[in-house]
Amino acid sequence: MQRHLLAAAILATLLVSGASDFAFYKLSLIWPPSACNIRIQCRSGIPSIFTIHGLWPQFANDTGLPAYNNDTTKCTNVTPTSPDDILVQLQPIEDKLKLNWPNLRNQDDSQFWKVEWKNHGMCSDYPDQPRDFFNAGLTLATIYNPLQVMGIKPGDESLHEVKTILETVKKNVGAYPQIACNILPRVKTLQLWEIRFCFVRAKPPSVLRDCPNKLAGNCTEETDEIRFPPPPPVYGSNIIREVVYS
Repeated sequence: MQRHLLAAAILATLLVSGASDFAFYKLSLIWPPSACNIRIQCRSGIPSIFTIHGLWPQFANDTGLPAYNNDTTKCTNVTPTSPDDILVQLQPIEDKLKLNWPNLRNQDDSQFWKVEWKNHGMCSDYPDQPRDFFNAGLTLATIYNPLQVMGIKPGDESLHEVKTILETVKKNVGAYPQIACNILPRVKTLQLWEIRFCFVRAKPPSVLRDCPNKLAGNCTEETDEIRFPPPPPVYGSNIIREVVYS
């Protein structure tokens, strides 16, 4: 089955519309408590699920494509949709985006979507199809829920070895992810910030592959031990109140 899926993905790479020579897509999923407990200003009511940071076209050496620029980085033969014009096209999926692809810094989700589109979508295989680009990210994030494949739960007091998380994900989904960490300032402890899944380039991307680099951020060794901070408390029916992290 995996062989058939890979063959289909290779065929799909021949059908993509862009001219960029990137190699794969990286889906970056962020854990909001870790993004917001490092003394930065976040919106009230941060989500208690992994949310999407971005769907990023990557070169083979795992560097991201430069943002589209008509003069210096004309990465596609198609005239891409301007960031200012994507919101109308995103209206049919806006509710899903607000839930799964929110702006953690403030309530202006649309501004975050424009930034992700400008930096990553315009040079993807969807330069003039913003709804399909964002839908691809939503679909992958639904299929690959980190809480179901990492083998650890948020909120326990244990420290978790990065290598154990990597191997558990590999066992559960068949490919190594990338683990990105940051540092909890008060206690100087490493914590899980993002988990990133890599996919064979295709339109739409669907087949997992090993991420070239397993570590990012402040995690530098697979033997690093990291914290998985608890989600914010939930009161009533899916109402998330503001929580302050020290």
